[in-house]
Amino acid sequence: MPPQIKACLFDLDGVVTKTDVQHRQAWKLTFEPFLARYQGRAGSPFTLADYMRHVDGMPRHHAVHRFLQSRNIVLPPGDSDDPPHHHSEHGLANRKDELLSQSFAHEPIETYPGTIRFVRAVRRSGMSTAVVSASSHCAQVLEACGADDLFDTRIDGTRVRQRNLKGKPAPDSYIEAAAELRATPATTAVFEDGPTGIAAAAAGGFGWIVGLDRCGRHEDLAELGPDLVVNDLAELLLPLAAHTVSAIGAGTDQ
Repeated sequence: MPPQIKACLFDLDGVVTKTDVQHRQAWKLTFEPFLARYQGRAGSPFTLADYMRHVDGMPRHHAVHRFLQSRNIVLPPGDSDDPPHHHSEHGLANRKDELLSQSFAHEPIETYPGTIRFVRAVRRSGMSTAVVSASSHCAQVLEACGADDLFDTRIDGTRVRQRNLKGKPAPDSYIEAAAELRATPATTAVFEDGPTGIAAAAAGGFGWIVGLDRCGRHEDLAELGPDLVVNDLAELLLPLAAHTVSAIGAGTDQ
């Protein structure tokens, strides 16, 4: 890691936890029945490209608006308390949240082992850590998988709304997290798996941006300008043997 980095910010879904799969499935189960009713046979399915380009990492109702806009569909915005089957953007957003909640209630929440190892190594080195997520389920997910004690703070969907912050791809949530860790963007690293999150980190001027390719979209992520794209954060950890060799070398005259 660059020597100026003092704090690390991690996206949740797809970086720390495998809940990105559950999010994608919930969006698919939300949009495809809607498209079938709205467009019939003319409607094309909700794809991984749709998820990555229009939905991933964004507040739910913004994600709905962006996706519908991509299909030239206009719905009334509605209200945040619209029921899940209401014909509005908020209604669709709440349907997705309902499906996600059902998934969390019946399926285990798993972490990415490489990320957990990396976070622990970062903390052992004296750096502070935070989770930055658009999800209002962030605290629930971290507690369920036993990772809540690995982060000094979190800026999640609930706190974004409470503090009137703009969601990703705006950099506000990442800047807020860095400030809570008493760091500046220039001395903070961001770890993201989605285009909107990488765009947010770039807009915030963060000192080191790492993209995680969880879906075989390495080139798409690289085009957004992160400093590095990896498949797993464990790739950023030196093997134990390398640490040993380094320590031996440091103690000899060469």
